[in-house]
Amino acid sequence: MALPPLVEPAASLTPEEMQRYSRHLIIPEVGLTGQLRLKNAKALVIGAGGLGSPAMLYLAAAGVGTIGIIDDDVVEASNLQRQVIHGVGDLGRSKAQSARDSILELNPGTAVVLHETRLDSANALDIFSRYDVILDGTDNFATRYLVNDAAAILGKPYVWGSILRFDGQVSVFWDRYGPNYRDLYPEAPPAGSVPSCAEGGVLGVLCAQIGSVMVNEAIKLITGIGTTLLGRVLIFNALHMSWRELKVRKDPSGEPITELADYEAFCGVGPAPVVDTEHTVGAAELARLLRSKADGGEDFELIDVREPGEYEIVSIPGATLLPKGRILSGEAVAELPRDKELILHCKSGARSAEVLQDLLDRGFTRLRHLDGGILAWVRDVEPEKPVY
Repeated sequence: MALPPLVEPAASLTPEEMQRYSRHLIIPEVGLTGQLRLKNAKALVIGAGGLGSPAMLYLAAAGVGTIGIIDDDVVEASNLQRQVIHGVGDLGRSKAQSARDSILELNPGTAVVLHETRLDSANALDIFSRYDVILDGTDNFATRYLVNDAAAILGKPYVWGSILRFDGQVSVFWDRYGPNYRDLYPEAPPAGSVPSCAEGGVLGVLCAQIGSVMVNEAIKLITGIGTTLLGRVLIFNALHMSWRELKVRKDPSGEPITELADYEAFCGVGPAPVVDTEHTVGAAELARLLRSKADGGEDFELIDVREPGEYEIVSIPGATLLPKGRILSGEAVAELPRDKELILHCKSGARSAEVLQDLLDRGFTRLRHLDGGILAWVRDVEPEKPVY
């Protein structure tokens, strides 16, 4: 269906803007009126990460007048493989501030508004109400449902993108005119069943491929041209270089969205399990236990619950890889011995604590996990090894 343009045109373009956007102005479907709508538009980008990086750069390049950024994180070295809005000189800086500087370097005429906070049910409606269109590049389901519901309550359209490894998805949701995210995913997947990019990895260039499609959709929504992805999900496989499309229809029996909810509870995400000292071992103590085991001391199994790609980057000698998902699903439980102690570890301790609690519930009794994970191991025992 034809959708109305989101914003009214601005009053005029300056001579400098006429020159800057001349390649837009000579496109009949965009023209002067379309460029004036872009100048008057306010776009909110959630996350200055993999998808947000190319999205913000191309929104600014296209002449979107105001760009809001929600992000409370800082730039890390592992971000630079895909988050192209940041550079080496930005390491340790606020991602929002780093992104702002890159946007203004590209287009000084863009107004950049920073929201250096975590998006939640308390602030979403207030922040969203200030913008015409939202671009959601987050990587967790709780935030995606929050974005969907806040946009639906306010009658705002939003462009959604998702990436993992070689696969990307992108769509437009606008509850006023068509389906919303809950029509595509009525229920969240079980907690822990879908790895994050930090756990499963992502091909860096995939962010540009999906992020640029997101901006393409935002431009069409702002200007009212073309046919948007409302009611369609575009699915991309970078490994096979293939695109396919799924149709999405509004669920006629779906309940109207009238208020925000507890999204972590909806997605089955609770606070990280608290592990008592009886079930915890420090890095230095684990190193001592491994030396003792090699000398014929007490036997135990060291279980690495990370993903295979993480294991290839850095591992603890003698660890057996059994990813968290295989254990929580029950698939790999039979591979775990019950006649000796198990010591679990992950990257930071959160996943191993979750697995430890699951195994306690299954009747395992001799369990501990590495406090601080392999990050603590590298810091305290093998500092020559890489971190990620």
